[in-house]
Amino acid sequence: MDDCIIIGAGPAGLTAAIYLARFHLRIRLFDCGSSRAALIPRTHNHAGYPGGVKGRELLRLMLEQAEEFGATREQADVTEIIPTGDTFDVRVGDRRYATRSVLLATGVVNNRPDMAAEVHDEALARGLLRYCPICDGYEVTDKRVGVIGTGDHGMKEALFLRGFTRDVTLIAPGAAHELDASCRAKLEDAGIVHVDGPCTPIRIAGDAIEVTTPSGALRFDSVYPALGSTIRSSLAVAAGARATADGCLEVDDHQRTSIPGLFAAGDVVKGLDQISHAMGEAGVAATTIRNLLDERSPIRR
Repeated sequence: MDDCIIIGAGPAGLTAAIYLARFHLRIRLFDCGSSRAALIPRTHNHAGYPGGVKGRELLRLMLEQAEEFGATREQADVTEIIPTGDTFDVRVGDRRYATRSVLLATGVVNNRPDMAAEVHDEALARGLLRYCPICDGYEVTDKRVGVIGTGDHGMKEALFLRGFTRDVTLIAPGAAHELDASCRAKLEDAGIVHVDGPCTPIRIAGDAIEVTTPSGALRFDSVYPALGSTIRSSLAVAAGARATADGCLEVDDHQRTSIPGLFAAGDVVKGLDQISHAMGEAGVAATTIRNLLDERSPIRR
């Protein structure tokens, strides 16, 4: 029987793997191969990397470090988590693994704007399309920025970006904005233009990204989709874990879900969607897992 099965090999899952392997625990690491961190062209706000680091390179280095201590990553889709008293059965297709604990680090998937996949991926790689103003708002300082979104969420993202540049335009993803009087007043006070949609097609135009609207084509240095995300918490929810209305897993200060022995860390938990935050949660979760297992059966060398 394994001591812990980690599901997800993004920054949270890999940090936990490093900790747990160094605690001399028997672990398995399953990953479907779609960590959101892998999509980051280069992050400049992750401490310790002057000049920045590519998302894929960071994940590669973290996996290499985990492997130094005996952790292994298998690319596979976990299909079910089944609580069995104080243990769990984890199903991977027709395979079944028994484990004393589970750590879910499956993250989220960004909701994409309506654009061709190949255009989306090229724009993302070139910094013409960006998803995280906390991560890279600095990179659009004094540039032309478009935000695709509406309502309170779209307004807040546009206002956040206003702290980096005066040139911010909020574009509705649908036919018309869903902005109440308060939202409109805040946007106008900040000098943020709001334009009705729909906003399609979206294409790359030289060094800019062009968004077509009923009022004409708008060109920006970068566009931020503010369309929310899909929380990948279904495995834990199906097992009986509590989650918020939007799907974020509910955890305590030690990353414990409502099911004893089932932990969660990273973006699948409500909080700041940042690499550093995910890694910190994973360190807390891994240490709590180690102490829980030691209470049940003392760890000795």
